[in-house]
Amino acid sequence: MEIKDKVRQFITTNFYVSDPKALVDSASLLDAGIVDSTGVLEVITFLETEFGFEVADTEMVPENLDAVDHIVAYVKRKTGK
Repeated sequence: MEIKDKVRQFITTNFYVSDPKALVDSASLLDAGIVDSTGVLEVITFLETEFGFEVADTEMVPENLDAVDHIVAYVKRKTGK
């Protein structure tokens, strides 16, 4: 399964997404109300468990975690994939 598929599946399974097919990969998960501050911690735990790296405090920023596309790019940078 591709990184994007794993991330999308996690988001749509663990958070309320009324229409998963309508979720745009570049959309802000925070602005859309899909993920809140507690949800960000859940996303971080998922990334650390699923992809085997640690998310540093300085990396907990919207540029890395606020959209499916951002998360995928972040995972690729951290894992070298």
